[in-house]
Amino acid sequence: MSTPLFLTICMNPTIQKTLRFSGLVMDKVNRTPLHRLDVSGKGINVSRVLTQLGKDCLHLTQLGGNFRPLFLDLCRQDGLSIEWVESGSPIRFCYTLINDADHSVTELVEESDPVAEGTEERLMEAYAGLLPRFEWIIISGSMAAGFSPALVPFMVRLAKEGGKKVILDLRGRDLVNSLEYKPDLIKPNLFEFVQTFAPDLTAGSRLINEPGNENRIKSRTRDLCFDLAEKHRCRIILTRGTDPLWFAEPGKFSEYPFEPVTPVNTTGSGDAFTAGLVAALGDGASLEDAIARGIRCGCLNAGLLKVGVISE
Repeated sequence: MSTPLFLTICMNPTIQKTLRFSGLVMDKVNRTPLHRLDVSGKGINVSRVLTQLGKDCLHLTQLGGNFRPLFLDLCRQDGLSIEWVESGSPIRFCYTLINDADHSVTELVEESDPVAEGTEERLMEAYAGLLPRFEWIIISGSMAAGFSPALVPFMVRLAKEGGKKVILDLRGRDLVNSLEYKPDLIKPNLFEFVQTFAPDLTAGSRLINEPGNENRIKSRTRDLCFDLAEKHRCRIILTRGTDPLWFAEPGKFSEYPFEPVTPVNTTGSGDAFTAGLVAALGDGASLEDAIARGIRCGCLNAGLLKVGVISE
């Protein structure tokens, strides 16, 4: 096998339990024979789709607790290459509840326990040792508790100093603090972007749904994208579920419509999009062609039960 070209990183590993119901009734006992268990987390999902696309990929993370052997065995079953450092933090479980009656997908997310002292230093050392082998660095998702705000910016700075291409699927302080090092592309979803840069337009875990607010959100987002793309010389892609995605380059803001599919499980579709996008960019595709390939991968994932795949 040739040297891997894609390094994916996520500091919050997950084991995902997916349950599919013909009809889900709250406050009642619900039974189903349709269920599965998979490794997940944004970085793992990106890695799995890159692997299914035939790309050489390595995933870097932290692992700890009694479920680490299960996590590693599930990675082997999916053909994933993984490097990890000891964290002493039990791997969290997350749950996806699919209701075929209304095509809804509900996610239940456990917060992680803090990583042990010294985990960050071990991860930084592992990352610095791996970095020279790769051309594309994809950092996704939230960090487990116990990591410092300096970790992700350190990774971005080191990668850019080494001439690497950096893709960030992040939100909040990790994204804001990394922008000064000029990542090549950032790819949060619309809510994550607005929550990070215009939090007054959000309420809890959603955008404020008021008459006329959609135009206000688009106007503010367009202005922010122009400013960020120009200041940091990066490209910005904002996924919006089944709505046309928005993307920006210095001096340009565009919309990309697509035909949505009837979903089975939308969990991991954004990660499948990221994998398709970066695989195409790695092949030398234009941004618009890469977006088209990313959309195809995201739609393929949405039509399948397993999380973060384009084929089962």
